[in-house]
Amino acid sequence: MTGTLLLHSIGEVATPRGTTPRRGPRQAEVERTRGSEIVCRDGTILFVGSHDERQRQLGPLDDAERIDCSNRTVIPGLVDPHTHLPWAGTREEEFAQRLAGVSYQEIAAAGGGILSTVRSTRAASDEELALQMRPRMNRMLSWGTTTAEAKSGYGLTLDDEIKQLRAIRRAHEEHPLDLVPTLLAAHEVPPEHRKDRERFLDLVCEEIIPATAEAGLARFGDVFCEEGVFSCQESRRVLEAGVQHGLSPRLHADEFVDSGGARLAAELGALSADHLIAVSPEGIEALAASGVTAVLLPGTSFFLMKHTYAPARRLVEAGVPVAIATDCNPGSSHTESLPMVFVLAVFELGLSIEEALTAATLNAACCLELGETIGSIEVGKQADLVVLDAPNLLHLAYHYGINPVHQVIKRGQLVHSAPGA
Repeated sequence: MTGTLLLHSIGEVATPRGTTPRRGPRQAEVERTRGSEIVCRDGTILFVGSHDERQRQLGPLDDAERIDCSNRTVIPGLVDPHTHLPWAGTREEEFAQRLAGVSYQEIAAAGGGILSTVRSTRAASDEELALQMRPRMNRMLSWGTTTAEAKSGYGLTLDDEIKQLRAIRRAHEEHPLDLVPTLLAAHEVPPEHRKDRERFLDLVCEEIIPATAEAGLARFGDVFCEEGVFSCQESRRVLEAGVQHGLSPRLHADEFVDSGGARLAAELGALSADHLIAVSPEGIEALAASGVTAVLLPGTSFFLMKHTYAPARRLVEAGVPVAIATDCNPGSSHTESLPMVFVLAVFELGLSIEEALTAATLNAACCLELGETIGSIEVGKQADLVVLDAPNLLHLAYHYGINPVHQVIKRGQLVHSAPGA
């Protein structure tokens, strides 16, 4: 990649700084500067500073491509650290059932939920899955997401999990949005193994995980550690098998009840514990001591009409690094919009706007082991930037219900512009 890009006439640059997760009071440390310019070269941020300093260091840059930001705000490219992008089929009928008062757990017990999507996904090819991912990725990019984690977990057989991961790789290679793949073979026990859970766990640990690692198709290993799904003991077995094959652990933890998932994440040194709506005080303490990132998914509480959200303020005050994510999936959080999740993080989780920005950028990047390259606007980092149609950072929550994204830059290239931009 070659070329120079100059962003000028910026109203405000808002960014956390660093390459490690921000926690406690430091999660709110966001640098907000006015009158800056940003220069990107060969996909990397080369300069951030005033017009006069840029002229002194780099000269006029007559040959650079220019973006006139017209007093708009620039933030780092958003990072979504928890999605389930490769799926087939839809679940609107279940959505209607939930609106009528049927719980998510009741729907799952009747053969719906995750298993409904498993049936549709098994029937699709990897090419079809990749094709269906593309409009989701287009929407994510249009809402400012430049990097996202993507999980398997709707196959639950060796061939179908590999198929999902191949679809993630194909979609990643064909789209500006970067995808980071996670194996979630232990997402649910499939119908054919309901009477023999141990055989399914053998399949996951002894066949699916080794085959995934050998093919180089996943970076992380995940498990749904939850009452009625996989116990802490079963989850430990899955995650430790993944570690033995080079898959860094992360896990769905304590979503509906305190299942001990947060404590397990801490014991294993997982990169993240996700959901945490029902996390215990002991679980919070363990996360804080271990440095595991809490990935909170307020869109899931909202979509499931739970009216109960993860205790974000207690997590931050305990010193747990907090990230936020969409949990994009067809059943419990059907959205690609991190700005929507950002608003929920401020209004429902109680994060400050600065804390929420760090949660959607640097902390999210760090829990994907990408903090060295993305998540902040700093010289030497990858040039992933979002130009907001807003005069300052506060408008990300203040002006809600709109798409605030004016333009998106990925590796120093303009990859999305809003209509009329």
